[in-house]
Amino acid sequence: MNKSFFVIPLSFIAHLLIINSTLYVLTPDTYLNIYSILYYNLSWFFITYALDFYPTARREHFNINLKNFFTLFLLFGLIYFSSFVFLAPYPYSAHYLVQVFLTICLLLTVFRILFYWSRNIIRRKQYVSTRTVVIGRDKNLKKIRRIFDIPEYGYRYMGYFDNSSSSSPTYLGTIENSYNYIFENNVEEVYCLASRLSKDEIRHLMNIADNSLKKIKIIPDNKELFSRAMSIELYDSVPVLNLRASPLDLEYANLIKRIFDIFFSLAVIVFVLSWLIPVVFILMKLDSKGPLFFKQKRHGVNKNTFWCYKFRSMAKNEDSDTKMATKGDMRITKLGSILRKTSIDELPQFFNVLIGDMSIVGPRPHMEVHTKQYETSVDKYLVRHFLKPGITGLAQVKGYRGEIIHKSDIVNRVRYDIFYMEKWSILFDIQIIVRTVTNIFVADKKAY
Repeated sequence: MNKSFFVIPLSFIAHLLIINSTLYVLTPDTYLNIYSILYYNLSWFFITYALDFYPTARREHFNINLKNFFTLFLLFGLIYFSSFVFLAPYPYSAHYLVQVFLTICLLLTVFRILFYWSRNIIRRKQYVSTRTVVIGRDKNLKKIRRIFDIPEYGYRYMGYFDNSSSSSPTYLGTIENSYNYIFENNVEEVYCLASRLSKDEIRHLMNIADNSLKKIKIIPDNKELFSRAMSIELYDSVPVLNLRASPLDLEYANLIKRIFDIFFSLAVIVFVLSWLIPVVFILMKLDSKGPLFFKQKRHGVNKNTFWCYKFRSMAKNEDSDTKMATKGDMRITKLGSILRKTSIDELPQFFNVLIGDMSIVGPRPHMEVHTKQYETSVDKYLVRHFLKPGITGLAQVKGYRGEIIHKSDIVNRVRYDIFYMEKWSILFDIQIIVRTVTNIFVADKKAY
């Protein structure tokens, strides 16, 4: 029986016990009827199922699951607070209900921490471990050995088989020797390096596995093409490698990001731009001639063109669509200098976010002329156009904003944009937003 057989149901039951007991103790009026009980428990079931929140992957750890955990909190929070609209009114204040929800989140987090902590102890002591061998030896052997050698993953690496003899202490013999060894030593998982095995050898090992409750895993000959962003998709029974996978390829992830963008941009438009636009308009009329807003065609997702809006920070000039602002740029007005240093000039782009051309966080959109320049001169430049452009981004908070002085500036910008695409999470977006706001109060050398 799979050692992980009871992990999912036990974790699921523990989480439901925490939720139900907290609601029963702290807000009994919201809980003590059959409709409320079904509402909270079924909601948890469907959300965790949709997020695939209870996987049994051996290599999963707390940090990897953290993104899913906060997404779960966000979605369950929406369900939780909407219950006070759809179900009967309750005698609790909004402030108290928020405290109750945060208590549930805290208890679930503590349980999750204890779960991974105790699991890691068990695996380090090898009370529960998976006996593993590798058949074949190529460049991937060292890479997979690093995984097996991490105690928290619970592998017990026995050694490898290959038809080329070796003096390595982990060399166990030829491929033919492996057949008996697997049974005699109760090996549970067999990893086969496809580059070193013939078709008949792989088929023979598959037959052994299918008839003996052994797990066999094939590591394909990667031709050095694999990357950290790669994923494998099944088209019927055909495995297809997606070399540029992103969490935002998932529909629910895009939906969460879009909902966040709408609510955040609406808040900024209502509570900030509603009074800031008239103030900037008056100051701009006193400072220089020209319109309040500056609009420019820029490339967005899939290289689609859209109008990007900013507060005008320069005097009217013929180079505005071809030349970036430079240090000491004579085109920048006095008011424009203040707007640019504080990034206030970018705030009208929240209208772009609201209508869907941009996101709060993402790669900064470039002028059309610069896209044409960099797509042929900078490796992987166009990868950043798989995402909606953002008002701010990881590259910007890492210091790669504004003028491109050296080629390394645009190369590093692209590198950070791709990293963001591969590692996106709603928590990551919030961290970048907080860092952006913090940077406003710190002198940025490129804020001109």
